[in-house]
Amino acid sequence: MSALGRVRVRPVSHIGREAEPDKPTLRREFIAVRNRLTADDVRESAGELAARALELPELAHARTVAAYVSVGSEPGTLALLDALHARGVRVLLPALLPDNDLDWGSYAGEGSLARVQHGGKMALFEPTGTRLGPRAVTEADVVLLPGLAVDARGMRLGRGGGSYDRVLARLERADARPALVVLLYDAEVVERVPAEAHDRPVQAAVTPSAVHRFRDGG
Repeated sequence: MSALGRVRVRPVSHIGREAEPDKPTLRREFIAVRNRLTADDVRESAGELAARALELPELAHARTVAAYVSVGSEPGTLALLDALHARGVRVLLPALLPDNDLDWGSYAGEGSLARVQHGGKMALFEPTGTRLGPRAVTEADVVLLPGLAVDARGMRLGRGGGSYDRVLARLERADARPALVVLLYDAEVVERVPAEAHDRPVQAAVTPSAVHRFRDGG
């Protein structure tokens, strides 16, 4: 069994009753499990993830897809980005701004990326071309979201930086309605994660072995 097959998502309280963990606790758990993955685990699952994602009818018909470049032990996205680019899809990738909002640029292959260190945060791979502005995401037919988990309602657990909360709020203000899809490992589709009033459900989650659809996300 892989490390991700052993993730715990509903800790038991000190009085023996199952307690719903808070977001920081869950984030630490999922990140700890991801950090135990080997490079081979990540590489193998990336190809499987791309194959599953490319089965999505939303991606088959998309002209513009907003995505991201995975880093570290995140589910790998480069194979998927390259496949979309080869199809002629316009792929938008984020560039982190000082206030944690996201600007966007176009993907033109792995050579169009640069490694950018943002202070004490993790280094990210960002597009090197012309910046298109934060509103460029409103042109996307599909938005591929990073995350740490998703529950049966389609509620996504992010890393807590708030960047994608801003993206989702911007889409809502613009009355843009792209398909929202989170990319995860298999064991990160769970029964329930905590949700707040500003959280928005996704329509689907793609893992290396399956596509999961959520009624509340549509």
